[in-house]
Amino acid sequence: MLSFIVSEALVDLRRAGRVGVSAILLITLSLTALGGFWLLSLNLGRAVSQWRDRVRVVVFLREEPTGGALADLTRRVEGLPGVQRVRYVSKSQALQSLRQSLGAQAGVLEQLPRNPLPASIEVTPEEDATTPQATRELTARLSALPEVEDVQGGAEWVEGLARWQRLFEIVGLGVGAVLALAAILTVTTATTLVLHVRRAETEIMRLVGASEAVVRLPQLLQGMVQGLLGAVVALALLETAYAVAAPRLEPLLNLTLGLARAVFLSLPQILLLIAGGAVLGALGGLLARGRATA
Repeated sequence: MLSFIVSEALVDLRRAGRVGVSAILLITLSLTALGGFWLLSLNLGRAVSQWRDRVRVVVFLREEPTGGALADLTRRVEGLPGVQRVRYVSKSQALQSLRQSLGAQAGVLEQLPRNPLPASIEVTPEEDATTPQATRELTARLSALPEVEDVQGGAEWVEGLARWQRLFEIVGLGVGAVLALAAILTVTTATTLVLHVRRAETEIMRLVGASEAVVRLPQLLQGMVQGLLGAVVALALLETAYAVAAPRLEPLLNLTLGLARAVFLSLPQILLLIAGGAVLGALGGLLARGRATA
C-alpha cells in the first residue's frame, strides 16, 4: 500500500508539469529569501552579543591619583550601581598603549615635551546595565565625582546594531511570508490540476472501497515532495552564496563588527528550513483537497 501511494505521488508530480516546477521554484525563492535574512540576522546577533560584553565607560581624571587617593576613588566607583569591574589606567600606561597603536609612527611621540594623556578609570558595566538608558545613568553618576574631568563611552551604537538585526528579521519574515503564500497557492493549483486529471480514476478507487486517505494521500505527498525539493535547492543556493561571499566579507566584518568569521546556519536551523519547505508543500496539498471536496 505504501509503495502504491508513493508511486502515485511521483506520477502526480510528473502530471503537474510546468505548474509543479513553478511551485518548486517559488518555494525555493521563499526559503532562500528567508534563509538569507536569517543568516544576516544570525551574524548581526553574534556581533551584538559580543559588543554587549565589550561595552566600557572610560572616566578621565583631572589629576593622576596616588596611594590612598587612588584606592578611595576606586572603592567609590566600584560601589556605584551598575558597575561590574574597574581598571585603573595611569598616564604612562595610556601613553604606552598609544605608542603600540601607532606602530611605525610611534616616533612622533618622542617630540612631545610631556605626556599629554590623562589618567583614567575603565568601567565595565554589569550585564543589565548595558542599555543606553542604564549607561546614561551610570555616566551621570560618574560625572558627579569631583575627581572626574570627562566621561566617554556608552551602548547607543550597540543598540543601533540590535535594531538593524530586528529589522532584518522582520523584513526577512515579511518577504518570506509573501513568497511562501505564492508558493502554497501554486502548489494548490498544481495539485488541483492533477485531481482534475485523475477524477475518473479516483471515482473508480472509491467504488472499489478505497478509503479517502488512500485517495488523497498521494496529493499530499506530491506537495511535500515539491516542498522538499524547493528546500534542498534553497539550501544549495545559500551554501554556495556563503562559500563564495564569506571569505571576501570576513575582513570587512572583522574591521566593522569585530567578527573574525561569518557563520552558516546550524544543523537544527537547516533541518527547520527543510521542514518549512515540506510544510509549505503539504499546506498546498491540503488546500487542493479542500477545493476538490467542495
